[in-house]
Amino acid sequence: MESAKNPRFKALVSSGRPRRLSNFLPGLLNGCLDFARALLPQSCHLCGADSAGAPLCSPCLEDLPWLPRDRCAVCALPLPSGSICGACLDRPPRFDRVEALFAYRYPVDALIHAFKYGGRLALARVLGGLVARAVGRDVDAIVPMPLAHGRLAERGFNQALEIARVAAAGTSVRLLPDACRKVADTPPQATLPWKERARNVRRAFACDADLNGMRVAVVDDVLTTGATLNELARVLRRAGAAEVRGWVVARTLPR
Repeated sequence: MESAKNPRFKALVSSGRPRRLSNFLPGLLNGCLDFARALLPQSCHLCGADSAGAPLCSPCLEDLPWLPRDRCAVCALPLPSGSICGACLDRPPRFDRVEALFAYRYPVDALIHAFKYGGRLALARVLGGLVARAVGRDVDAIVPMPLAHGRLAERGFNQALEIARVAAAGTSVRLLPDACRKVADTPPQATLPWKERARNVRRAFACDADLNGMRVAVVDDVLTTGATLNELARVLRRAGAAEVRGWVVARTLPR
């Protein structure tokens, strides 16, 4: 992948094993990060320049691959015309709409990769903060995309939950961290062809919460085909949710 050759990408990704911290001691971890941030001047996570206390400097923030304003009102794919893409018109998904910020390409892909696989947990504040600034706040609850037990044990944290914590704090929307579970330890979606992803996550989730009449936002880092969000939306609606939308950092665009 082209981004992996960029020296800034290499600087983002830790060479060590993923650190297993945030699911077990989130309060302590966030407190330590706040304390360190107060003591040390903050530099941009991408270029290292002084960012005046912000996680990203203004030039890097402006240079991110923001999605265009003209995009599908349901799945967030960019559109040359119209408000809903042909795929969503042909087979309407179970979720109502997706609020996504970026196209999944450099340097956003590098940030997400460093966060998920390099143990750079501080990047949750960058990604979650950007989500909180961009999404509508007319929802009743936030649900993080669940992670299977095996993946959670391997990685040590659920990246969607860490982003959701920051987004919930920034939007003052109630976070339901344990509302849903992934009950099937399926292969990672990224390893499968797009056409097989819907079948891979079928009946993979369970919801233990009463969501009767609630408007629910599902937080995740990346949306590709929408199959995972679609399956979780089905489960959330069975639990009573009146509306389901996705809050995602990045949207993978078709080649």
